[in-house]
Amino acid sequence: MQEGDGNGWVKLADGSRRWGLYGAAGLLLYATDMAGSGHVLLQHRAGWTHMGDTWGIPGGARNRDETPLEAAVREFREEVSGDLEDYTVLGSHEQDLTVWRYDTFLLRVPALTPFRPGNSESEEIRWVGVDEAEALPLLPAFRTVWPHLLADLRSATVGGDLL
Repeated sequence: MQEGDGNGWVKLADGSRRWGLYGAAGLLLYATDMAGSGHVLLQHRAGWTHMGDTWGIPGGARNRDETPLEAAVREFREEVSGDLEDYTVLGSHEQDLTVWRYDTFLLRVPALTPFRPGNSESEEIRWVGVDEAEALPLLPAFRTVWPHLLADLRSATVGGDLL
């Protein structure tokens, strides 16, 4: 984890905490396999992290001078090792919690590029079938937005079907 001016906790009205003084952002990568089935790239969060031993997407705190997309790409490159060069932004989803927000960017990559953990925040980085993701122990906030992300992915792919 790199030090940035966005690192720190924000307390929400319900008493829960979120990481990122200026909000946070992450990337949800999407690709199809040779048979045409859709997959998303998920991160198994290390047990020592906040809400560890759950699955979500690589992401983290925004710094003051970053756009949400810049923060999401920076965080991905900190947490994941592999080639993230050839991608298309399909869309984004903003979870606005009044005093804090999380921006998820939906990216399509041309293939199931191999990725691996880039630092100690990740136990594992894995391509998961779109229809299998919900069966994993998802980070609670990610589980909440998963139906919206899935709908956004469907609307951004050919004919609305996640292959």
